[in-house]
Amino acid sequence: MKPTKLLPALTLLFVALPALAEEVVVYSARNEQLIKPLFDAYTRDTGVQIKFITDKEGPLMARLKAEGRNTPADMLLTVDAGNLWQASEEGLLRQIQSKTLEANVPAHLRDPGNEWFGLSVRARTLVYNTGKVKPADLSTYEDLASPKWKGRLCLRTSKKVYNQSLVAMMIHEYGEEKAEDIVRGWVGNLATSPFPDDTKAMDAVAAGQCDVTLVNTYYFGRLMQKKPNLPLAIFWPNQNLKNKAAGVHVNISGAGVTRHAGNPTGAQKLIEWLSSDKAQNLFADVNMEYPVNPKVAPDKTVAAWGSFRQSLINVKEAGSLQTKAVRLMDRAGYK
Repeated sequence: MKPTKLLPALTLLFVALPALAEEVVVYSARNEQLIKPLFDAYTRDTGVQIKFITDKEGPLMARLKAEGRNTPADMLLTVDAGNLWQASEEGLLRQIQSKTLEANVPAHLRDPGNEWFGLSVRARTLVYNTGKVKPADLSTYEDLASPKWKGRLCLRTSKKVYNQSLVAMMIHEYGEEKAEDIVRGWVGNLATSPFPDDTKAMDAVAAGQCDVTLVNTYYFGRLMQKKPNLPLAIFWPNQNLKNKAAGVHVNISGAGVTRHAGNPTGAQKLIEWLSSDKAQNLFADVNMEYPVNPKVAPDKTVAAWGSFRQSLINVKEAGSLQTKAVRLMDRAGYK
């Protein structure tokens, strides 16, 4: 080939290389089996390669902080708005403007400053023993503090962020004094010491050790898949109150673009895709969560649990009031 013909060919090759080599690096606190199918689908759709590192949210945020401007991470993906709020407070995320995310993610499920966005919804609700409790006996989270539940309540430990977030939202809704009264009532009604996880709490309810507990719904779904004959059912609390903020406590898994992302545009496009109709069922169904995008219906197993009204308190309060919530639970003797 003559040099004059070779040069244009080489030029075209080098122009094409960046597009072929585009990569988004994700630090993920979600397990590999939950996210790899999504990232594989995105690569099939776009050609963009996703490199991801999984760990607990604490170590991932510490890593981002230590790496600073040298971080390879473009995106942080984690569970619980409290963790996303903390990442934002520590300066680990950047503000992004996206009409797509504003359209796909309801306002109460994203950061008011646009640094993080929910991608799936996790409802924390009541699960009860169908042989010992009638749905008419149940009403609200607060009612579990009433004397009729003495010796009948099981709870997961207060050390887990899910219950910390629930109490933080109650502080926002009712004020610290009333929220503490409620938590003290819960503690006084415990049938046994708090359990290390939601599944063990449900096992205790099914075995008759207690009658009702508080869990994230996907734990219920997983347990019932394995043991469909357990005498357990879901109840949606706080549905009949006039307070516009009332409803089932919800939290999110979500994501943000890292402050020092090398490919912030690519990270934003990935988050937008994850909020889309096409991706939402993939994202939510794999863990039996609810799509954050209201235009997308949940998986049929999840939908069978019934519809419910969400609390419209912005989930950022799960983070901003988390320290107060932890101190309150300590004072109330909630271990």
